[in-house]
Amino acid sequence: MADPDAFIRCMPKAELHMHLEGSIEAELLLELAARNGLRPRWETPEALRGAYRFRNLQAFLDLYYEGCRVLMQERDFYDITHAYLRRAHSDAVVRAELFLGPQSFTERGIAIEAVMDGVLAAIRDATRNDGISAGLLVSAQRHRSEAEALQLLDAVMPWAEQIAGFGLGGAEVGNPPSRFARYFRTCRERGFRITVHAGEEGPASYVREAADLLQIDRIDHGVACMSDPTLVRLLAERQTPLTVCPLSNLRLNVVPSLAAHPLRAMLEAGLNVSMNSDDPAYFAGYVNDNFIECRDALALSDDQIVTLARNSLTASFLPSAEIANHVARLDAYVADRRLSAAPRN
Repeated sequence: MADPDAFIRCMPKAELHMHLEGSIEAELLLELAARNGLRPRWETPEALRGAYRFRNLQAFLDLYYEGCRVLMQERDFYDITHAYLRRAHSDAVVRAELFLGPQSFTERGIAIEAVMDGVLAAIRDATRNDGISAGLLVSAQRHRSEAEALQLLDAVMPWAEQIAGFGLGGAEVGNPPSRFARYFRTCRERGFRITVHAGEEGPASYVREAADLLQIDRIDHGVACMSDPTLVRLLAERQTPLTVCPLSNLRLNVVPSLAAHPLRAMLEAGLNVSMNSDDPAYFAGYVNDNFIECRDALALSDDQIVTLARNSLTASFLPSAEIANHVARLDAYVADRRLSAAPRN
């Protein structure tokens, strides 16, 4: 491609693994704190960003949950969703599926209506104003009990028709997916798509539990599967989507360097992997940054870049007809760029 960065930045794609609470840029976080009469530990955006150095997932989560405290009103949830979707639209994201963990807020007495109505209003406005398709993924927190996850499921049923799916996030080590088998079974019985964080800091056995016991539609992260060749073959055969977040893995020391990330090996093993940002404000990288930095560090080919984008679209929770339309748009974009880059006689 004549301009490989521009090719990535303008390429139609989906983002399937992004936490709204992790998308709050430092400036907006401090603005929301002031709006709600809070005095955070950091006086400037630069001071806050200086805290974004994490030893591991738990160190990140401690700061992440502290940041959640600035979200108190329906307007706050609207504003963070609006800000992310505007950025995603500018990055040529045509479909965004957004995680949100309401338990962080309802435990502080914030009404579930404020959380859900704020996020969903911003999604509707983004669709109307920018044409971006977006869906909400309600995420239970695995450091809490399965009973609490089931309570969350019941609490959001008034918005059932506007929910794209349900997930499970939070501290992985010591909290295997199997602890939430009933929760996921109930989600499926109610007709919802399901996805689970597994194999980030947790072992390959967590990925196997997600695939075999929970019968999920997608696995978030899943990089630990590479330590189990039999599991890799199973996931490749089933084409189970894995929403990989390379810059997140780097910032949390899951990998020692981006060049050591297994993303390329996962592609070469035939796994259905997509590129995602996870918590872009905290990890200094949105989805296009992940594409560009991984392309450079792992020597990804143009075909591999396009495969990652195509996988993101086909693994979305959209109806099949809408997926087909987005894939056709991607294919047309690639064909046009390749034609324009071809040498002229």
